[in-house]
Amino acid sequence: MSCKTFVLVQVALYRYHQPSPLLYNSPPFTPDSVLISGLGRYAGGPASPLAVVNVAQGLRYRFRIVGASCVAWFNFTIDGHSMTIIEADGHEVEPVVVDSLPVFAGQRYSVVVTADQPVGNYWIRSVPDLGNPTFNGGLNSAILRYSGAPIEDPTTDPGPYLLPFDESALHLLNHMGVPGIPGQGNADVNLNPITGSIRGTLSVNGVPFVDPPLPVLLQILSGAQNASQLLPYGSVYELPLNKTIEVSIPATDLTPGGTVGGPHPMHLHGHAFDVVRSAGNSSYNYINPVRRDTVSLGSQAQNDNVTLRFTTNNPGPWFFHCHIDWHLLK
Repeated sequence: MSCKTFVLVQVALYRYHQPSPLLYNSPPFTPDSVLISGLGRYAGGPASPLAVVNVAQGLRYRFRIVGASCVAWFNFTIDGHSMTIIEADGHEVEPVVVDSLPVFAGQRYSVVVTADQPVGNYWIRSVPDLGNPTFNGGLNSAILRYSGAPIEDPTTDPGPYLLPFDESALHLLNHMGVPGIPGQGNADVNLNPITGSIRGTLSVNGVPFVDPPLPVLLQILSGAQNASQLLPYGSVYELPLNKTIEVSIPATDLTPGGTVGGPHPMHLHGHAFDVVRSAGNSSYNYINPVRRDTVSLGSQAQNDNVTLRFTTNNPGPWFFHCHIDWHLLK
C-alpha cells in the first residue's frame, strides 16, 4: 500500500463579525464557528461549502494538522478511520495509533490515515472546548471524500473511540536521551514558575505580561548587559549558555488567582524541549519522552505538574508564553 500525498488541515477559530478589542472586556471569548482549512459553518447560518479532503481507496495519506486557534483546543477525529501519529511539532515520533487527537493552540501533528473504508463521504470532526460543540448541520466539520463518492454531506456517525490520545505514549524517534542528569530537579538550572491571573492578565510568578517599550533584542543591541536591565521588569530570566534547564509548571486553574480558562498551551521560541512529565500523567520519563515546543499544562484536578527539559544551546532573547492570544491583550 503506497503513501499518496500529504494534506494540510488547519484548524482555526473565528469570532464572527467581532474584532477582538470589542470582545476582550466580555469573557468568555466564545467563537461562532470552527474553521477547517479556512471553511466552516455557524449556527443559524447558510450551508456554506466545507473543506473537502479527496482520497482514493487503498492509499495512505499524511495529514498535517495545525492548531491555529487563538484560544480553544479541538478534539480531531475522522469517522470510521484511525490515525497514526508520526510527528509532533516538527519532531518525528515512533508511530502511535489513535482515533481521537486533542490539538491545542500552536501545536502541530502529522498523522497517517489509510483510506480503507467503503467508497463514500465521512465526517472530519473538530469539536472545540469553547462555543457550540454540536455537529448538526455540518458545524465543526469537514469532509473526507473517496473518489467515486457523490458530492454531498456525509451521513456517518462518530465513534466509538477506543484508542484515546496519551502524550506520554509519544516517544521521539531515535531519541538520544534527555539532556542532563536524570531525575526531578537534577538539571543545572531548575525553574518552578507559578502561573496566575492579575486583573484578567496572565501572570508568571506574580508578574503580569506587559508589552516592552522596545523589543528585548533591540534593548540588548542598545547596550543592556544583563536581565536586570531589560524591560519588562520581572518577565526576563537570564539563563547560562550550554546548560540543562528544567521547568516544572503546576496547573493552577482551581487556585484563587490561578490561570482559569485552561488547559493552557505553553510554547517556547528558539528551542524544543523534552516533556519529561505530561499532563494527565504523574510519572517522569528521562529516557525517551516526546520532544516538542508547545505543551498543554493540563488541569489542577489531575494534579498536573508538566515538566520540561532543554539545553540552552541557541543564544538569544526567546519568548516563553501561553499560546492563547487573549493573554496578549490588556
